[in-house]
Amino acid sequence: MRKIHAGLFISLDGVVEAPETWHFPYFDDQMGAAVGEMMGGTDTMLLGRQTYQEFAAYWPSADPKEAITRQMNETPKLVASRTLDTVDWQNSTLLDGDAAQALRAIKDGPGGDIGISGSPTLVRSLLDAGVLDELRLLVHPIVVGHGKRLFPDGTPTVPLTLTASTVFDSGVLYLTYRRADAA
Repeated sequence: MRKIHAGLFISLDGVVEAPETWHFPYFDDQMGAAVGEMMGGTDTMLLGRQTYQEFAAYWPSADPKEAITRQMNETPKLVASRTLDTVDWQNSTLLDGDAAQALRAIKDGPGGDIGISGSPTLVRSLLDAGVLDELRLLVHPIVVGHGKRLFPDGTPTVPLTLTASTVFDSGVLYLTYRRADAA
């Protein structure tokens, strides 16, 4: 059975929006290895609409000599959106109907794990629906003070179990959780 795991950069105050404005001072070889492990352990990307549109606007025209560019463009992508009618980025497939229901069927099919980068709205909905298998957070030692939080007020309660933790030299915590009821 395939698993779905989400990897997010997050601040101490729970902000996940615009990490490019606050996370780079903490990016080092340890974080690079963790991000590489997250991406390398999957054969499919799962993206929400906003992340899809941001990635699709950048990666198709990025330097094709870079390994990350080839990986982003060549990896199969599933896109969860209630508003998009089509997806044009190479190797992208728009999920039909309810994303959680479609992903349950996909998880039962052949293939490797599915990774989510960013897409906090999708991550929340899949965690609440019991479809997300792992939540991998790179918690940065910074209070951003503004921006979209991973879990805003009103988010349903979901008990989690910590399955792994690493402290990087930069002070970033790499935490892996799964739903407590999945133990």
